[in-house]
Amino acid sequence: MRTDTTMAGAMGADVDHWHARLMEDGYCIIPDAVAAAEIEALAADLGPQFDDTALSIGPFYGDTTKRFHSLLRRSSFAAGFVAHPLVLGIAQAILGPFCDRIQLNLTQAIEILPGGEAQPPHRDQDMWPIRSPGVEYLVNVMWPFTPYTAENGGTILWPGSHRQQNQIVMADADAVAAEMMPGSVLMFLGSTLHAGGANRTTSPRRGMVISYSLGWLKPYELGWLAYPPEIARHFPPKIAELAGYRAHRPNLGTFEGRCPSQLFEADCADATGAVDILRPEQEQLIALYRNGAISPGTTIEKLLTQSSAYDGGA
Repeated sequence: MRTDTTMAGAMGADVDHWHARLMEDGYCIIPDAVAAAEIEALAADLGPQFDDTALSIGPFYGDTTKRFHSLLRRSSFAAGFVAHPLVLGIAQAILGPFCDRIQLNLTQAIEILPGGEAQPPHRDQDMWPIRSPGVEYLVNVMWPFTPYTAENGGTILWPGSHRQQNQIVMADADAVAAEMMPGSVLMFLGSTLHAGGANRTTSPRRGMVISYSLGWLKPYELGWLAYPPEIARHFPPKIAELAGYRAHRPNLGTFEGRCPSQLFEADCADATGAVDILRPEQEQLIALYRNGAISPGTTIEKLLTQSSAYDGGA
């Protein structure tokens, strides 16, 4: 029998393996990440919404695709995919070093209809106009509802393109199509050049993309509007946090100057008065300043070498 410690160790090894693959190639396909029955249940739940959704508008989305969002309120099955332990562990390993907490960037269902042309190649990180070298801003997670093939619009990726970000487009011969069956999952970086493929078959290609981003970025999908408090209060705590109901230190994403998680507490929902939400090193900096240990010309480097009173931190 596998113990909790053994299982945790195995999960950690899996995270390390796929994290390494993702950082090497810019993408990875994890086979059999969930049972086929799980993806079938979610796809069936969302089927009527696909039927009712109007065609997209614009040269980027394309007028032969359908897209809709807020999947956590459209199907109870979506939460299991958003909080998938392996996927979330990999996303945390990539994004966690650069933020206090990661967040949901979007939950989006996508259908590419027969005759749909390929999407323009792009990098999703370009939603944000300022870049920090070496920092990943986003991790995309694509779950197929139907088989993904090169013929029906399987996502096109350019391996290694995350290390060549000055190139707007790259040779078609260097691209690969993400071919996979429902139950498998495609993960790729926000810095990886990619595109939705052309659907040259007679059947639609359906799937879902869930993406996670640094918690201090403005997300593609505004979580508080997609999941207002009366909906989000019923989410598991981890899902609610990912949807924006947890402040990002220092003092980002607050409501009335407080952590928005307090909206779920009956005795605190109407509380007033701002409450600091700081990282420990920031509190220490303030204490050092109050004690006169910081004066004009003092640098972080000087504090680090002067005293163990300042613990640093990123």
